[in-house]
Amino acid sequence: MTTPLRKDVEQKYTWDTSDVLLNDRSFDEQLSNVVDETKSFHDQFNQTLTTKATINNCLDEYSILLEKITRLGNYVSLNIATDQSDDLYQTEYSLFNKRYGMMMSNLSFVESEILEQDDQLLDEIINDKSTYANFIYWLKQEKPYRLDKNVEQTLAQLSSERSMPYELYDTTKLLDINFPTLEHNGEQIELTYNSFEGTLESHPDTELRRKAYTAFYDTLKQYEHTQAKTYDIHLQMEKNMSDLRGYKNVTEYLLKPQKVDESLYHRQIDTIMEKLSPIIQKYGQLIKKVYNLEKITYQDLKVPLDPDFEPEISIEESKEYVINALKPLGEDYIKMVEDAYNHRWIDFVDNKGKSTGAFCATPYGSHPYVLITWTNLMTEVFVMAHELGHAGHFDLTNKHNNILDTDVSLYFVEAPSTMNEMLMAKSLLKQSDDPRFKRWVIASIISRTYYHNFVTHLLEAAYQREVYRKVESGESVTAEKLNTMKREVLESFFGEDIEIPEHHELTWMRQPHYYMGLYPYTYSAGLTIGTVMANRIEKEGQTAVNDWLKVLKSGDTLTPVELAEKAGIDITTDQPLIETIDYIGSLVDELERLTDEIDNK
Repeated sequence: MTTPLRKDVEQKYTWDTSDVLLNDRSFDEQLSNVVDETKSFHDQFNQTLTTKATINNCLDEYSILLEKITRLGNYVSLNIATDQSDDLYQTEYSLFNKRYGMMMSNLSFVESEILEQDDQLLDEIINDKSTYANFIYWLKQEKPYRLDKNVEQTLAQLSSERSMPYELYDTTKLLDINFPTLEHNGEQIELTYNSFEGTLESHPDTELRRKAYTAFYDTLKQYEHTQAKTYDIHLQMEKNMSDLRGYKNVTEYLLKPQKVDESLYHRQIDTIMEKLSPIIQKYGQLIKKVYNLEKITYQDLKVPLDPDFEPEISIEESKEYVINALKPLGEDYIKMVEDAYNHRWIDFVDNKGKSTGAFCATPYGSHPYVLITWTNLMTEVFVMAHELGHAGHFDLTNKHNNILDTDVSLYFVEAPSTMNEMLMAKSLLKQSDDPRFKRWVIASIISRTYYHNFVTHLLEAAYQREVYRKVESGESVTAEKLNTMKREVLESFFGEDIEIPEHHELTWMRQPHYYMGLYPYTYSAGLTIGTVMANRIEKEGQTAVNDWLKVLKSGDTLTPVELAEKAGIDITTDQPLIETIDYIGSLVDELERLTDEIDNK
């Protein structure tokens, strides 16, 4: 089946991006007006931020402008995510990026001038607990790393240029890479990023799945040098910024916005690499047994344990499942879910040029947007619960905080989404005692939730850490070096019994996360919190839910350690992580038990 063009899909299953615009005027006119407003703002407040009143007045206007810029930026990003090949979307996206540097340059004086003031004045604003107290507190922590005001202005003006490596990566990935058509049992099967990640990489037909893997990675091999050079440019820019600002290394520089120290970062990677590895290897042997494979390979780890039982589900049917699973979070939360389905906040369709995977955008002052490519498989309810977890989190965060207090740490940001996945699993398990259904649910938790977040992204993090170690020692990276590092991480985790086929180390080419700082490890960090929290909600009910909703409303006013503490979880120790790994081990044990029960019937 050929993937349709965007113009040929059903509109009711696409999102309506007009909601994020500021008014009914054209995008070009709105963008031009905001550019002019940033100039006027600069003229009004530049060289005036010397008193508490002036700083607060300035930040009032600053917040309004940031909201407008954020909404316009989301508008172009949302559109181009649905069709990279659309000329209008490309033009508007390019126009925004060109103007973005100019706008941020006009605004850059705000933080610089505030930090030029005496600590006594800044402490007075902080101690007054004013609207911007939290913002000023964290801004003050950056003081040792700030550069001259004019330098900061120049860097702000170059902000769009600094994002170009990621844009080049995305363009190469979505527009330039052409995969071959697969021939299987007399059928022609289209191979794309979306078809591979949506169905083929987990297809129960071993011959087709392995054929797809081989063709996919053989094709990536043709672009490895371009992608490696693109990534190296990004890495060297990060290294330069780290050096310019006086950080001891790139890791410290990238962790600073997350508000966590290196001990939490390294512990997450080291503990999972050591303690989860044997559990996943055991899971791999279960797949080998169920599928009667001569050998288990990297190509086999995402297959469903019972493919004949994989339920299909329509978009409309999924709504009932999601609402039932998330009902414990309260009426207001469920209202948000219903609005997302009913008012075109979600883009379900598959079309040429659409971004791969799934994500949630949460523009301040508007409503959340969820992108997903619906495959009609029941596992999509886990993806939907995940993305609506982001939607619910930032819907509450944005409503209860000013825009300067909504940039939640990456360390915590995946907790609400993965917690929702756990609620979905617990809800499904309560619906039937049938061993096949229970095995399907638990296998989905392993292959979708935990494999995705505790294996795929954690292995990205372990590899990424090795990349930054090379960068910090002054090295550049090449395709050969990246391939070697990735293969070493994969082989270390999966052991001798799970084979990594040729070229499969090129999985580093698949993820955009490497252009987003130290993002990959945060999936497992968030799921650690999410797992413990979901278990709390199951055991304690409304008390735990109330704690969680307070956390979701807190935005960026608390650090990840404080947010977790508010949820009753102490992430300063390894206990939540060990508890989560043990829980994964118990799920694999239950899968083995259910499989024996089914086989012996």
